[in-house]
Amino acid sequence: MIRHLTLLGAFGAFLYAQQPPITNADLRQASASSGLESAIAKSVANLKGAGWIGYAVPAIPGDHNSCCWNDNGRGCGLEGQRRVEAVAGAQTPVRLEGPSHVVILLRFEQGTSDKLRVFSPDCPLDAGGLPFYWLSNVKPAESVATLTNWAARQQENTARNQRSESAVHAIAMHAGPEAQAALLKFAEPSQIESTRKSALFWLANFRGKAGYEVVSKVVREDTSDKMREHAIFALTQSKEPEAIPTIIRVAKEDKSPKVRSQALFWLGQKVSKPASEAINEAIERDPDTEVKKKALFALSQLPKDEGVPRLIQIARNHSNPVVRKQAMFWLGQSHDPRAVDFFEQILIK
Repeated sequence: MIRHLTLLGAFGAFLYAQQPPITNADLRQASASSGLESAIAKSVANLKGAGWIGYAVPAIPGDHNSCCWNDNGRGCGLEGQRRVEAVAGAQTPVRLEGPSHVVILLRFEQGTSDKLRVFSPDCPLDAGGLPFYWLSNVKPAESVATLTNWAARQQENTARNQRSESAVHAIAMHAGPEAQAALLKFAEPSQIESTRKSALFWLANFRGKAGYEVVSKVVREDTSDKMREHAIFALTQSKEPEAIPTIIRVAKEDKSPKVRSQALFWLGQKVSKPASEAINEAIERDPDTEVKKKALFALSQLPKDEGVPRLIQIARNHSNPVVRKQAMFWLGQSHDPRAVDFFEQILIK
């Protein structure tokens, strides 16, 4: 009997192990074993005003911590305020690995969800005195379906597009094939622009080779310059080895000078020999002067021992006077002694 109680206690501890530290709340426990949508509906029906509903599901591997540790270690105030004593003496935790779960919170008022938040399980939360339902036994696939429906409802009102992006982020944090499928759906051209951009960003960031392939296809084939620019940015978040060569190809070959310029901008944030070569090639060979100017900015972002000597060389010798002038501008911004010596030489002459 004692062993049976011990096992029950251990199982109960497991069920609530991923519940974050919650203070200043009317905390209530409920189960989603009969379905997440049903559990949410029952919890909302019991709310007489505003309140929060939260649960945890397995997260994708990696260091994806989310909290407000910059606020003196006291965690996050869900209602914009937090009591000083909420997490007394709390310190920013030292994490040896990323969290195994992600915490999803939905805020409801008068029966309508108006906010979605994503946190790590170790993040202390201050609920601002509101009721807080914590749901156990949540199935990840049901969570993805619920969040997908939530995002769709937000997209019906253009003023709520940011809420839809929050749902895409929450889905991206889920482990499992259902999350992958939902992200692929949100990345389709039929989706509204902000939601699609969010999906592309998280696909590149979290979804490995499969995510890279989706985003790189957008870079190659999408008819919208704006969407290709965003996809280039998304690729800078990818850990796949093909990502940087793809950005380099865009910098050389895209039909739009603006898109080529954007690719060069992001290459300037990457310290690598191929990136440096692509930047220098754009300065010498791109037919558009504005692209050359963006390439000069990218050059100025490289380590000074690489960027400054090349900028000096361009300022001295480039055939395009606009390019020479722009190279001098970025040399002036570098505050490098070699740039000062260069200006002294040309001014004395």
